[in-house]
Amino acid sequence: MGQLTRTRLILISAAAAAVALVIGGIALIPSSGDKKVHPVEAEAGQRLQMPLRADGNKILDARGEVVTFTGVNWFGLETNTFAPHGLWSRKLDDMLDQMVGAGFNTMRLPFSNELFDDSAKVNGVDFKLNPDLEGLTGPQIMDKVVEGATKRGMMVILDRHRPTSQGQSNLWYTDKVSEERWIGDWVKLAKQYKNNPLVVGADLHNEPHGEATWGDGSEKTDWKAAAERAGNAILKENPNWLIIVEGIETYNGNGYWWGGNLQGAAEHPVKLSDQSKLVYSAHDYSPKVWSQQWFNDPSFPDNMPALWDKQFGYLVKQNVAPVLMGEFGGRSVAEKDDQGNKDLEGIWQRSLMAYMKEHGFSYTYWSWNPNSGDTGGILNDDWNTLNEDKVALLKSYQAPLASAQD
Repeated sequence: MGQLTRTRLILISAAAAAVALVIGGIALIPSSGDKKVHPVEAEAGQRLQMPLRADGNKILDARGEVVTFTGVNWFGLETNTFAPHGLWSRKLDDMLDQMVGAGFNTMRLPFSNELFDDSAKVNGVDFKLNPDLEGLTGPQIMDKVVEGATKRGMMVILDRHRPTSQGQSNLWYTDKVSEERWIGDWVKLAKQYKNNPLVVGADLHNEPHGEATWGDGSEKTDWKAAAERAGNAILKENPNWLIIVEGIETYNGNGYWWGGNLQGAAEHPVKLSDQSKLVYSAHDYSPKVWSQQWFNDPSFPDNMPALWDKQFGYLVKQNVAPVLMGEFGGRSVAEKDDQGNKDLEGIWQRSLMAYMKEHGFSYTYWSWNPNSGDTGGILNDDWNTLNEDKVALLKSYQAPLASAQD
């Protein structure tokens, strides 16, 4: 399969206003050392102990308890609003309360490297609704989102989604954002959030695809080698983080979704300075995003588990490493459409949820936002009400918050 032309549409509200920039950061829970175990109050009187680590195909806390991410993506910081979308019509705190109320224990938070440039002017925020965000930079708004999520007991995975706000990139570097800048920004974030134990990991680069290779030793295209360089640099600064490595698009001529092909990890596993920090990640989408050949198989959806096993599931089933389904989503979760015909998108979503639940995958659903053009979101288009059908499906496989709300 050749390079996909899929582009996830992001529809940006016209309500936008630029504000001044100031640099800042946040540290919630002081630590006397990188390896300190942070006890975190959990629901039902339990305690999670941070940091997290991988052991076989499981993610464990410091006490050895299994931790499963069952979360959601909230995008916008990676776009030219330089703020999560929807703050033009909602309060940040209300949005976070609703997210927790819907049962999500993790937020995957996309950003771009451009967010950290002095020229990145925040817009698309109603400061009458969010007066505490007025005058803040994009990174400071990121701090506010992270602080709000973690204070509510959610874990946060940071996702380098794009080099610039203009769009995704095939490789981890471009002519505008070098590998050195990519790694440097990650190291700064690792240091900045070191003392917040619920910021748990770095999703190094979103959806490597096109010319991206795996394990062939090419300095320019070998994503596995680049992930090792970045991951080790991050762990040197912050040894507590999980390093999340997505797949590519094509391996040995076999194509799959952008970022979803982890076949190469069998022969060429990612090797980090601390192997217990490695989590692989895949993305998977429906025929509404791209009409892949497997959706036309007469045996669909019974053909899907074997396909998922081949692309990424073998890592879990063979107890090699944990896998985070970092993105999946679609508009429909129904088994039949309004005309009574099979709804392939809904059947696919239900099948993938059942597969992940059976094998203990973590996931972060795409997306909280309703303005993802080809998937919609957990929120309806009014940015206030929930898509109850999606919420009901996701509630069939959700893990508790990392800590109780105040």
